[in-house]
Amino acid sequence: MTITASIPQIMKAPARAFWVVAFAYLILVAQAGAPSPLYPVYAMEFALSPVQLTSVFAIYVVGLLLTLVTFGSLSDHVGRRPVILAGTVIAIAALIVFAVASDFTLLLVARALQGASIGVVTGALGAALIDLQSPSRPRLAAVLNGALPPIGLTVGSLSSGFLVQFAPDPTSFVFFVYIGLIAISGILIAFLPERAPDSSRSAALRSLRPAITIPPSTRRILAAVVGCMISSWALGGLYLGLGPTIVSTILHIDNHLAGALAVATLTGVGAITGLVVQGLNARTAMMVGAGALVVGPGLTVLALQLGSVPGFYLSTIVAGIGFGAGFQCALRLVLGVAPAVGRAGLLSTVYVISYLSLGLPSVVAGLLVPVVGLQQVIAMYAGFVALLAIIALSLQFVLKADKAREIVAERLAE
Repeated sequence: MTITASIPQIMKAPARAFWVVAFAYLILVAQAGAPSPLYPVYAMEFALSPVQLTSVFAIYVVGLLLTLVTFGSLSDHVGRRPVILAGTVIAIAALIVFAVASDFTLLLVARALQGASIGVVTGALGAALIDLQSPSRPRLAAVLNGALPPIGLTVGSLSSGFLVQFAPDPTSFVFFVYIGLIAISGILIAFLPERAPDSSRSAALRSLRPAITIPPSTRRILAAVVGCMISSWALGGLYLGLGPTIVSTILHIDNHLAGALAVATLTGVGAITGLVVQGLNARTAMMVGAGALVVGPGLTVLALQLGSVPGFYLSTIVAGIGFGAGFQCALRLVLGVAPAVGRAGLLSTVYVISYLSLGLPSVVAGLLVPVVGLQQVIAMYAGFVALLAIIALSLQFVLKADKAREIVAERLAE
């Protein structure tokens, strides 16, 4: 039996299909994180200003959000497989443009396509994990939905930083590597079994109208935890957009892997934290995460003022705990009360909130760097993240959430 002929047999088993979807999710997020260590390289080779670098980051968020609000719930109507495959094709196109990019315009095109690919697949991949999860492990899909984005960003930034530092042709080699990996995942996804509900063509077309989907059963809990989501991803935006620049400019480390390590430390610790706290009460763990989101950025500012490299990475570890617990535990609570129909739309809404939080503050920060300086911008940004976390923490004491619904959410997650 050939490898190609055996793929349908492999994908018939829900457990195998589940992990294929997880692999595709990981690789697609990783390719989106790959350009971050290259920003200083692009700035040097293409003579880009801080505003232009910010534009490259911003166009990614714009492309992502536009497709997320348009196609976010489409897989609830047409199935997970075609939507994931469409996003895979867009991702490969983005990587090809990156590999041949020779100026600022092509960087914008590549990054916009990359954002669009993530916007298309996010809801479908997350919902596919929930569809395929084993009844004996009902919490696994929710954990992976929270953990895979930071794990993917960690893999993307570290692999890119390593290849940029040591591989030939640093501005293209990493993208060819990811083209191959995404092509493999796409071939496997082509045989993904479908479990999405049947739907009429008119319903599918209506789902393409840009919309924010929040099922009534999730609104109260989402309102109580959204502050932690915003704070977590705003912090992620600081590291993704400015992390390598902080390492090279303030800490004076001329090594692309060191810049990638700054991003990977935050996202990697965040992913590990999400896995560690999965057995804990979600609300309690989220409150611990909010506290870390206050302390971590403050320690980062102090370390940078002292010029301490160990202090910077240690403070990033603390911030990473907040990044992981703050977002993933909030997501756990929300998914615990999500209805079967509408999961993709809800996940897309969560990620609209997340990626707006990732993009808007970091874009503003990039625009302020030429005006007030990088060090001052970081201090202001840290204060912004801490303020959001304090508000989120306060809401846990002030808001009277539906306790019965929260208990149900926790039991479903066990």
